[in-house]
Amino acid sequence: MRPIRYNVAASLDGYIADAQGAFDWIPDDSTVDFATLFARVDTYLLGRRTWDTVRDTASAPFNPGARVYVFSRTLAPGTEQGVTVVRDDPVALARSLRHEEGSGEIWLFGGGELFATLLAAGQVDQVEITVVPVLLGGGVPLVAHLPERSKLSLIHTQTYPSGMVALHYKVLAAEGATR
Repeated sequence: MRPIRYNVAASLDGYIADAQGAFDWIPDDSTVDFATLFARVDTYLLGRRTWDTVRDTASAPFNPGARVYVFSRTLAPGTEQGVTVVRDDPVALARSLRHEEGSGEIWLFGGGELFATLLAAGQVDQVEITVVPVLLGGGVPLVAHLPERSKLSLIHTQTYPSGMVALHYKVLAAEGATR
């Protein structure tokens, strides 16, 4: 089963974007190995607001040839320039992608609401949070509402010179997880 991982930067007080939706508070740390981080990823899942932010940046961080799915209730469904906008049930699509053949990983790229939906349905295998040493006091939360607690098991940590700390967890209740 192909894994889905939620990898995101968050402020120490648990926000993935500030109150204006900006993420300029995340330091540019040259020791973060983005090439390795992206190397195993062949599919990206984004919520519409995250997609809006990605489109507004100079370049999207997606691997060439990767599949990109944007979940939206407001954008018209379809595919344009390698990005597929879907209105379908994100859980069903995530489950289908996880059961495809291959070894590529699926990256849930930002989006606290999409993360909460897929986590509650057992479709997220890893939660990888890079904690940024800043307190925002408000903004877009790391995770939207959850119907119940989700237990995690720490599998890796890394501290960066900028003071950021990466925390990688296995989701114990992920569909197909071994405990």
